[in-house]
Amino acid sequence: MPAPTRTPEVGTEFTPLATDRLELGEGVRLLDDGRIVLVDILTGRLLTLPYDPDGALIELARLGEPLGAVAPLNTGAGFLAAAGTGFAWLAEDGTLTSRKRLPDLEGPPLRRMNDAVCDAQGRFWAGSMAYDADPGAGALHRLDPDGTVVTVLKDLTVPNGPAVSPDGATLYLADSAHGAVYAYRMHQATGALSGRRVFFRLAPGNGSPDGMTVDDEGRLWSAVWGAAEVRCYAPDGQLLLRLGLPTGQPTSVCLTGDRLIVTTARYGLDAPGPLDGAVLSVPCDATAPTASPAASRSDQLIGPLVPRP
Repeated sequence: MPAPTRTPEVGTEFTPLATDRLELGEGVRLLDDGRIVLVDILTGRLLTLPYDPDGALIELARLGEPLGAVAPLNTGAGFLAAAGTGFAWLAEDGTLTSRKRLPDLEGPPLRRMNDAVCDAQGRFWAGSMAYDADPGAGALHRLDPDGTVVTVLKDLTVPNGPAVSPDGATLYLADSAHGAVYAYRMHQATGALSGRRVFFRLAPGNGSPDGMTVDDEGRLWSAVWGAAEVRCYAPDGQLLLRLGLPTGQPTSVCLTGDRLIVTTARYGLDAPGPLDGAVLSVPCDATAPTASPAASRSDQLIGPLVPRP
């Protein structure tokens, strides 16, 4: 019988890592060079942490449309982004170098890219959704290293997460509007998904699973929008930890080896509290891989960056 999964040790006092309060912080990632990057989706900004927590977040790029998440490029400089209605390639200084729009997202309802992650093979998995979260208008897309785009899943509403297990055999995806996180078997050579199962589901009124990560022991960490908490699950789906936060709308999580970092949002709040929209941190002994780099080609994809509402 396998040994039970260890419950991680986590502190209780969250502190902000910058003076900013973001509208819709998301997509927090640890890079190989030690930087932490994140996005403010609706303002189209890519940000990194300041050297001093009493300082402001440092802007790396600003796009004229929503920015869902980024992955570092395998060239060692720059980023691949899920942005607007497709993908954008950014130089290290934030300059847009190329882009690829997805024709399926151009018609009504008005849609945008959302959260995204890269797997160890350099494939970029990115969700899309309607601005007003129309049921069934969301999808999951995969940008392969050769530049091919495949719409892998349709009829989603608010795809979030996605996250990959350390062995690359499982892709986790939240559909936040339905309160569920699904686990798929992933063929490592092709990226094909199969065998969908419900990994966990929250009861109505208990919040919505949002951004996720998987640590080195295979435990899944999920921000829970609307519930003021982060949850940690064992690989078999057992709930190990519910960690309360001082803000109601946590959006994504990142593990640095000694800290748990959580982005939050003040979007939709009539009277935001002092920590709504903050990037928060708490001591944590869980470790996780750094963000996998994207290996996708950007040649022959250059086009104008057209602002979107």
